[in-house]
Amino acid sequence: MQKSLDIGVIGAGYASLATACYLAHAGHRVTMYEKNEMIGGRSRQLKAEGFTFDMGPTWYWMPDVFERFFNDLGRSSSDYYELIRTDPAYRVYFGEGDYMDMPTSLEALYALFEQEEKGAGKVLRQFLKEAEDNYDIAIKDLVYRPGLSPLELITPQTIKKVGLFFKTISKDVRARFKSERLRSILEFPVLFLGAKPSKTPAFYNFMNYADMVLGTWHPRGGMFSVVQGMQKVAEELGIQVKTSADVTAIHTDQGKATGLEVNGAFCPHDVVVSGADYAHTETLLKKDERKYSKTYWEKRTFAPSALLFYLGLDTKIEKALHHTLFFDTSFEEHAKAIYDNPKWPDRPLFYASFPSKTDSYLAPEGCETGIFLIPIAPGIEDGEAIREEYYEILLSRLKALTGQELKDHVVYKRSYCVSDFVKDYNSYKGNAYGLANTLLQTAFLRPSIVSKKVKDLYFTGQLTVPGPGVPPSLISGKIVADKIIEENTKSVRYAAAL
Repeated sequence: MQKSLDIGVIGAGYASLATACYLAHAGHRVTMYEKNEMIGGRSRQLKAEGFTFDMGPTWYWMPDVFERFFNDLGRSSSDYYELIRTDPAYRVYFGEGDYMDMPTSLEALYALFEQEEKGAGKVLRQFLKEAEDNYDIAIKDLVYRPGLSPLELITPQTIKKVGLFFKTISKDVRARFKSERLRSILEFPVLFLGAKPSKTPAFYNFMNYADMVLGTWHPRGGMFSVVQGMQKVAEELGIQVKTSADVTAIHTDQGKATGLEVNGAFCPHDVVVSGADYAHTETLLKKDERKYSKTYWEKRTFAPSALLFYLGLDTKIEKALHHTLFFDTSFEEHAKAIYDNPKWPDRPLFYASFPSKTDSYLAPEGCETGIFLIPIAPGIEDGEAIREEYYEILLSRLKALTGQELKDHVVYKRSYCVSDFVKDYNSYKGNAYGLANTLLQTAFLRPSIVSKKVKDLYFTGQLTVPGPGVPPSLISGKIVADKIIEENTKSVRYAAAL
């Protein structure tokens, strides 16, 4: 038995949209408040000079998680957007003209590994079987748990895997493969978890299964098409989505959330959910109502921020794929500049996305849409001069590696960095991905989805369970909605018993 609640949701990114949809589907009245003019949170869209850019996530992995979201609501992802599998999935550059393309065929992938290192094909086959087993345990079960107790992690399946929580991805991969190129490819997916391979539990090798078996996909129109699909679902469920709606305070009365201060006006709600930055959200409360201190946040290990460039090119890119990784420098040295001694990296790795190679709609005819990303430490200075310095480094390296000069073909350019993440998303230190998934920041060791000091206040998104990334954000929305529904059912039963 449920009573209909009036629920206010802060933000309109993936986690907030998912939470809102699940709650509305359960019969509750939901209003969303997004401070920016466009919904999507970090996954907003930029259109300029005929070019279309995804401002945030550009990888569509774990299609089963997206499908589960839509299926839970009696729908299918195909009702809202079309998926195209990228083949090859992506390209990895190791030096000038030296690259490997990741095929979608597993047999071709095993052959590629075998060609690089004798015996590596067979080893990869076994590695991916183990990764699939971990994926089934994690994605189909563990990550949908609310992270409120360490007992959630104890199952017959995880007991058998306990050793993988105390061994790192890096140690596991390096024990199996000798080729540095293969090691780099297998350690790469950990970047989506926001931590160094040497700090991430080996259990997370399920990301390799997501990469190599489930594949890399592109929603036609870009990742923003997913946001638009979720917005349509929200509208069908009767959710009110208010943009340019800046929440400046969470109102409480006798330890209970009662509503939100939005653009200077009080909006009453029975329950409040925040999908905004967790640290920022707590500043909307009185000091004695906050669970986590400034010191707490300073001691957390945050995933990287990013320096992004959105470039419109009046020529086609020749020697790159839709997704192209440039691993021609030391990942370990770059990682030290992010996690160990935060500073601008001397020789950064970088990533480039040219979505118009798959989806011509995203650029004018004969042109290319280019999105470039350099992972950097959160909280560092990012003035215009340093952005320009790294822009020059990026294009110079791109020319050296691919042999193609692009600087004279840039007809549109916009940069985005730490200060923009702070301004647009109230992001703690301008982080781009949330908290890193290290052993001490997993499950119940992450910030709680339930406020410990304010009743009927909940949190969703990449700073809480299960962690950073688009699929985890969808899962986070379900976790929080389920918790609210569960608590509401308990309260109704209690009232009935009285």
